[in-house]
Amino acid sequence: MVATLGKLPSLDQQEQRGWEEVARLLDGRETGSQGELFESASQGASCGPQWTEVDVRGLRVERVRDFGNVYVGLALWRRLGLHELLSQLIESGREEIAWEQIACLLTIARFCAQRSELAVAERWFGDTALEDLLGVEAGQINDDRLYRGLDILQTHKDRLCAHLLERYQSWFGVGFEFLLYDVTSTFLEGEALRNAKAARGYSRDGRADCKQVCIGIVVTPEGLPISYEVFDGNRADMTTIEQIVTLMEDKYGQARRIWVLDRGMISEENIQFLRSRQARYLVGTPKAQLRAFEQQLLQEQDWHQVQPGLEVKLVAHPDGESTEQFILCRSHARRQKEAAMLELQRQRLLAKLQQLDGSLAKHPGRDAGAVERRIGRWLGRYPAAEKLLDVQVQRNGQGQATGLRIVERGERSAWVKHAHGAYLLRTNCPETDPVKLWRWYIQLQQAEAAFRTSKNDLALRPLYHQKTERVEAHILVCFLALALWRTLEMWMRSKGMGTCARQLLLELSTIRSMDVILPVKNRGQLRLRVVARPDKPVAQLLAHLGLQLPNSPKILQNVVEKIV
Repeated sequence: MVATLGKLPSLDQQEQRGWEEVARLLDGRETGSQGELFESASQGASCGPQWTEVDVRGLRVERVRDFGNVYVGLALWRRLGLHELLSQLIESGREEIAWEQIACLLTIARFCAQRSELAVAERWFGDTALEDLLGVEAGQINDDRLYRGLDILQTHKDRLCAHLLERYQSWFGVGFEFLLYDVTSTFLEGEALRNAKAARGYSRDGRADCKQVCIGIVVTPEGLPISYEVFDGNRADMTTIEQIVTLMEDKYGQARRIWVLDRGMISEENIQFLRSRQARYLVGTPKAQLRAFEQQLLQEQDWHQVQPGLEVKLVAHPDGESTEQFILCRSHARRQKEAAMLELQRQRLLAKLQQLDGSLAKHPGRDAGAVERRIGRWLGRYPAAEKLLDVQVQRNGQGQATGLRIVERGERSAWVKHAHGAYLLRTNCPETDPVKLWRWYIQLQQAEAAFRTSKNDLALRPLYHQKTERVEAHILVCFLALALWRTLEMWMRSKGMGTCARQLLLELSTIRSMDVILPVKNRGQLRLRVVARPDKPVAQLLAHLGLQLPNSPKILQNVVEKIV
């Protein structure tokens, strides 16, 4: 068999990129001229194509490793300029590997949903092409070095957040007028005795058995994360507003930005605080406040359609003097869903009460106090349906329970039916278009989506670290990985590729790097490190993003003697 190991002249020269130009490829810069495959060891000069005989029966492939996802993650890291920032922030010392590279490794591992530093050091790093892309040998990566990298990275949190905002503005032109804020929790494994912020509280993960920390995140309307804070695990959401607003104003100035907040964040004290800071706000309100606008809700005038099945109306403050205004919203789909959920609760509660009533009819004379406690447990299990029913225990002359009297509250039921699918927003913004105000508020879903991405795609939970500083460093790495993820989505959107980063990464995960071993006649073996050529659909995705792969092989062991 005769084969050429040089460039094939029929291939597009623009596509021929070697491993030595990886940095340029990742940065999106124009590459220089590519040397030939066989280069002079003494001069490094390129030579023409060389021909030799290869025994195809001995040809084999070794060290197949993941390439596509880590390559995209590294491209995002570099295009956000994080490598340059950290190189400036972290002074170099006697370390064998630059701390910027360790930070990059930690972030890309989280971007690829690796759950622990130990797993990264023992298995994952060696299974990827990062050894070639970063120029770091697998034997140099261990868990102690990664833990030390976490400690160093955590000290630069504020500068990293400010840098990301600058990059978002220069790359995507995002504004800073709207800030979306929300809080979630994530649980910790173990006792977490050395974590001052670990506590038991309301768990969004359904893990009340574990201690947790709370995380408040600020994102842009596009979903790009710009800052976050870690709070005690038993901290109430509404108590974090003053701290997060003050921190953001200290960092970026006290501008008249609009804060968009969920109804769980709001109290009158928080509203007064935002007013005192001359801040604009657009917030959800508790369901109970909707009753004050019953008349406006029932009137059919002045409603504006946002989309089919969804209408909004702007109404003044009830006192008629406040600068605040309210936005009434009603959704047909939400109305049907809430009605169905309430009816299911009502039927289940009624069935339990009727069952108890039938039992009392067969066996009268039970202790009335015990019966009332049992009823209380059922009412507590179905709190929405409880408001629709009046339940009284009927007693005999000795005060013992003989049955139940169940009466539906007609007036309450009528109001509940009207309120199904309706909700209320509150704002001090001078904007008078309720459709625009509703669209501003609905962007709050971006903060919720950021939490879902962090927990489901980036493996934020659970936390295995036991120290306060390590837990906060872990969350910082997850925050940086979320920045990469959201940046990828914005990058895709700008190229007309949708916004499903998960599907894109699934497609790119098919790209592998490998070592091809060529048995050369009478001259031993030749080992070439190559990147597999992607399928056409995957190649088109890369082309849309403007990403090029190194597709000229790298010689790891050249046993072919120079032909003179």
